[in-house]
Amino acid sequence: MQTIGLLGGTFNPIHFGHLRIAQELAESLSLNTVKLIPSANPPHKPLPLVSAEHRAAMVQIAIADNPQFHFDGRELNRVGASYTVDTLESLRSELGNDISLILIMGSDAFTKFNTWHRWQEIITLCHIALVQRPASPNKDILNKELEIFLHNHYTENVDDLHETSAGLVTMQAITPLEISSTAIRQALKLKHSARYLMPENVLSYILSKQLYSTVSA
Repeated sequence: MQTIGLLGGTFNPIHFGHLRIAQELAESLSLNTVKLIPSANPPHKPLPLVSAEHRAAMVQIAIADNPQFHFDGRELNRVGASYTVDTLESLRSELGNDISLILIMGSDAFTKFNTWHRWQEIITLCHIALVQRPASPNKDILNKELEIFLHNHYTENVDDLHETSAGLVTMQAITPLEISSTAIRQALKLKHSARYLMPENVLSYILSKQLYSTVSA
């Protein structure tokens, strides 16, 4: 069964932390493709001051030389909040039910997963691969509802993700890169260097467009 990883986010801006997660999970989960999906209107974060078009352009620039990574702009063309369940339904409608979809999620985000829009339907549309983000507070704290959810869907067998199209949760260790978009935005606002935190061509795009020189971090 073909297996596709899904990495969403505001990518404000995209950096090596995002790209390394995608690369390591592509290898550890034997993914055919990783789709990077910029969020136009994130429901759990303030609307980024840098436009969705610029954030999408940075993603495209960052992954241009990796044939395994594909840009997916479907959330940019949808009105309203960028709900994950809507994106998954759109992908299923397009790709069918005979492809394994694996939603890549930080373990910090998973602690609030039961607040997501129609969250209990998400697992019927995809698998979930949890990755531990560096320096994340409350990283192991789950409420009872999510503990039960994790217990009911958890697998340590990666092969299971290739034999079914949805319904499982696994955990994956990654190289801890303590890079954050927030820190990058602050550095650029203060006119400090963000070199070696992101691809050079993305940084060149940011500087040419003056994207973070005056915006709030």
